[in-house]
Amino acid sequence: MTLDCRGMLCPLPVIKLAQAFPRLAVGDTITVLADDPAAATDIPAWCRMRSQELVSADDGQYVVRRLS
Repeated sequence: MTLDCRGMLCPLPVIKLAQAFPRLAVGDTITVLADDPAAATDIPAWCRMRSQELVSADDGQYVVRRLS
């Protein structure tokens, strides 16, 4: 699944990620496309707080794996 959050300002990319997350099965990944500089801090922080895996974060593309 891919969420295109480009053009959205903080905290919308994280809110969209949190809303989409329940639709994922454990082990699935979601890719968030976000060009807001705050996403580079917010998405990894959300993963840590929710005990989910940030697989990669590169050039506005964040891949998150559902662990639980």
